[in-house]
This record gives sequence, C-alpha cells and structure tokens, in this order.
Amino acid sequence: MGSFVRYNCKALWLLAVCTAAFGLIALSAEAQTGRSPNASAGESAIEEQPGVVPTPGDEQLPAIYQRQIVFYRTAEAPGTIIVDTADRHLYLVQGNSRAIRYGVGVGRDGFRWEGLLHISRKAEWPDWTPPPEMIERQPYLPRFMAGGPGNPLGARAMYLGSTVYRIHGTNQPYTIGSAVSSGCIRLVNPDVVDLYDRVPVGTKVIVQQKPQV
Repeated sequence: MGSFVRYNCKALWLLAVCTAAFGLIALSAEAQTGRSPNASAGESAIEEQPGVVPTPGDEQLPAIYQRQIVFYRTAEAPGTIIVDTADRHLYLVQGNSRAIRYGVGVGRDGFRWEGLLHISRKAEWPDWTPPPEMIERQPYLPRFMAGGPGNPLGARAMYLGSTVYRIHGTNQPYTIGSAVSSGCIRLVNPDVVDLYDRVPVGTKVIVQQKPQV
C-alpha cells in the first residue's frame, strides 16, 4: 500500500512539472510572436464598437507590430504593397531590399483571401456603411456612420479595385495582430495615415496567405 501511495505521489509530481513546463513554452511563444498562441480561438468573437475613440496610449503597439524599416527581399517594384496575412504584417517596398513594415489585423476564418489588386480610391475619415451580413450578425450597429475618430474605418481608407475590401484604420487598436475582420486590412490610425500619405491611387497591392520563399 505504501509503495502505491509513493508511486501516485511521484506521478502527480511529474504531471505538475510537465504542466509548468508547458505553461512556460506557451508564454515564450506569446512573447516571441506578440500574440497569444490561443488567440485564434477567440479572434472571431471580437465585434465592431462604433463610437469608441482610442487614446494615443491605446495605439502604442507591441514592438513586433510597430512601424519600422526592415530587410525585405522581393522582385516587386518600390511602392508596391505586400500584405502577409499569416504574419500580420503589411510591407511597403522601398527598394534595395528594404521595406516599411506595418502591423495589421486581417480577415478571420471564412473571410480570408489572396490576390492582386490596385488602390482604386482613397478617402480621409471615410464614412461607414456596414454590409447587410454584418448587420445580421450585429443588429445593434448603425446603418450609416459619418467619418470621425469613433468610426470603425478609422482615419483613412484605401479601396481595393471594385471589391468590398479596403486597407483602413481602426478604432480598435488592440485587434492589430489578430484575424478578426471581414476581409479588410486594418492598421492603427497613425500607421494608416503614414501609409496613405506614401501611396497614390493605382498602387499595386498583393495579399498573400503565405510569405514568399
């Protein structure tokens, strides 16, 4: 009987050690990626919050999603926008193997897409008209909202071809780095203003699910 108790105690001790080690691995993954390893499980639950105005502090992103110049090798011409949805980054190609990298939020499961489009229109403080599908999911949403700091499209919008997709700002900066949108690419307002000022109508936009090799 005594040996049985000792065996069970040893098994429980090993289980506790393994659980603690797993927790450390998960925390390490979160620290390296800037988002929780379980983030995908709750990403689709985030809803739009029209009228909420983010503070400058809210728009201070984790280091991995802050705007910065990075080494980036591509055959695309300078001025091209490349969105890497897997890594939650948008790259504005600069040439000489450099790009300006921005953190973004992307489409959630069922709303992800890839392809080549061009910026067809630009707007400052755009108005927002939620599509019927969004209103069906969130009936409390306004049918129309004029542009402004609490608008879900944020400070700027760049419309992609004749599609419903846009690169735009957001009043929910905490969603950067997540897959929560209906297919649009969102940036914090300071970043979308910076990008807006750098790119003209006609800019080539490549959205890819996996990074180029």
